[in-house]
Amino acid sequence: MSRRLEGKVALVTGGTSGIGAGAVRRLADEGAKVVFTGRNAEAANALCAETGAQFRAHDVQDAASWPALMKAILSEHGRLDIAFANAGSEAGDASVEDITIEGWNAVIGVNQTGVMLTVQHAIRAMKNNADGPTGSIIVNSSMNAHRAMGNFVAYSVSKSAVVALTKSAAVHCGNQGYKIRVNAILPGVVETAMIRGQIENAPDSAAARAAYESMSPLGRMAQVEEVCGLVVWLASDEAAFVSGSEYVIDGATTAGMMGV
Repeated sequence: MSRRLEGKVALVTGGTSGIGAGAVRRLADEGAKVVFTGRNAEAANALCAETGAQFRAHDVQDAASWPALMKAILSEHGRLDIAFANAGSEAGDASVEDITIEGWNAVIGVNQTGVMLTVQHAIRAMKNNADGPTGSIIVNSSMNAHRAMGNFVAYSVSKSAVVALTKSAAVHCGNQGYKIRVNAILPGVVETAMIRGQIENAPDSAAARAAYESMSPLGRMAQVEEVCGLVVWLASDEAAFVSGSEYVIDGATTAGMMGV
């Protein structure tokens, strides 16, 4: 690794599994001091032992708990340079006809309100960095921001909404004279442990894997490490003039029609 994030302090929400855990590993490998949040203490402890990162149990949608989290980070590290708003949920989602208000509120709470709170508190922390208002905020959206799913209405809506949030926050930071960049990544299907579990537990695992892989013209799923490579680049000074952008990383899934 190039250690291009040496001396920087990073926050990753939803960091105990999947892309979040991959980001914790990659950011730490690149030299950042990483604090990550989530609910799975057992997985978090193992990740802390592996990477040297710090874990704090936290629900991103709980507005009242954010000041204490940020106070702890700033007390320990004195600054915040990188925030990866990664935490997300599909639990309780359904079609627009079938979703309950409880299911809707649960998904929107994590995926949309939680991201807003992450961005808001990251900006408030970054603007007080000793060397001036600097930092990089990365929002984990989804290719479904552009290709909505009929059976996951809240997820689709939330992932589209946070792209608009990203752009609004980027413009705000620029207008305020902050050197704080805000960008979104829009992954396609990523071969996380959860996806592998679904494939392995399917009645026909080979068919399930083929279905996932056939969604992309590249004929495969993304690897967690590939998505995290994009996160690290956006976090680094190499992307110093990149803000308000959305980066689709889906193997051309949403680029056009597959054809027949």
